[in-house]
Amino acid sequence: MTAQPTPKGAWKITFLLFLFMLVNFADKIVVGLAGVPIMTELKLEPEQFGLLGSSFFFLFSISAIVVGFIVNRVDTRWVLLALAVVWALTQFPMVGEVSFTTLLICRVILGAGEGPAFAVAAHAIYKWFPDEKRTLPTAILSQGSAFGVILAVPALNWIIVNHSWHYAFGALGVVGLMWVVAWLILGKEGPLVQTVAMAAADPHVPYFQLLTSRTFIGCCAATFGAYWALSLGLTWFTPFIIKGLGFSQKEAGWISVLPWVFGAVIVLLAGWISQVMLTRGFSTRGARGVLGAAPLIVGGFILAAMPYVQGAGLQIALLVLGSGLCGAIYVVCPPMLGEFTPVSQRGAMIAIYGAIFTLAGIVAPLVMGSVIQRAAVPLDGYMTGFTINAVIMIASGLLGLLLLWPNTERARLLLQKPEPKFA
Repeated sequence: MTAQPTPKGAWKITFLLFLFMLVNFADKIVVGLAGVPIMTELKLEPEQFGLLGSSFFFLFSISAIVVGFIVNRVDTRWVLLALAVVWALTQFPMVGEVSFTTLLICRVILGAGEGPAFAVAAHAIYKWFPDEKRTLPTAILSQGSAFGVILAVPALNWIIVNHSWHYAFGALGVVGLMWVVAWLILGKEGPLVQTVAMAAADPHVPYFQLLTSRTFIGCCAATFGAYWALSLGLTWFTPFIIKGLGFSQKEAGWISVLPWVFGAVIVLLAGWISQVMLTRGFSTRGARGVLGAAPLIVGGFILAAMPYVQGAGLQIALLVLGSGLCGAIYVVCPPMLGEFTPVSQRGAMIAIYGAIFTLAGIVAPLVMGSVIQRAAVPLDGYMTGFTINAVIMIASGLLGLLLLWPNTERARLLLQKPEPKFA
């Protein structure tokens, strides 16, 4: 069978959405990067800072689900624009003097705006690429997160060190508005959308059957462990470098880039390997399911070794390697869900998936803050927190290996007599 051609302009949109995710993760990382100055100025205990890190995710999942259903009916172009405007506007209150409460509220609103981001962006990209060509653009989209940190951390840290953490937030607001202008000029809706005839041929599967399918459950479980590691990186990595290992804010800014550089390599490599495996006849069980879940298990064991090694350099290396290997799962899960979800339901399903696994973002920073506050010395608390992360990663990877069978999922679901689309 001849592969469906990629529409003209698909890679331009991919690049714009890569920048969209770059801004998204720069917004996420700024609180963790400025963690020590924020805690010092606002006189916050570790548990309070953990609450600040978690607050970003309070409305994250709810918003992701609501907007996921909206993009089943509304053009993704306008939804993406509205989300980016919210991101930009929530940064500016931090430019002046700010209380803990104001900072907390702004992070909650920002989280509500960013919750649907990846799902909507992935749904938008899938309107530009046929199924067999989606893994690589999904990997590029995911890399917006890594490059958002890699490029933003040195710049934001320079602002924090030489001026103030307040101005770092303001800079992000300006960058967000710049993306809004670029998208207004260049953004378009993809042409690979359902026609009435396609919709009639693509029956509506009850959401209960989709949400209880083993591959959907496996994607949520596997990515939950990966996101636990990611949310700790967003909130606690830089404070760990400064308060746990004794580096300065300036040094920590450069060290904080390392997990994201390694993660970027893993994600791009996983996307490329997956695409090559598919072209060589591997099933999506192997080329997506196993390829995404196995690195979680390996990464968990690497992370578990951290408390048993000596020296800050080796501890940082294990943390970078262990957490970075998680990145493969982000590349493979959205395409796996797209394999068996009817197009008319795909935006909502990817959004619900994102809403479930990002619940780790609420729990992980709070758990880390609690164990640090109760530890005899901060370093012991950090090591306990990373050990908990290791156990969760291993368990989530094992669940992924057990449950991820996308190549058989669609046929199994359709045999369950789905509801006619226009019943």
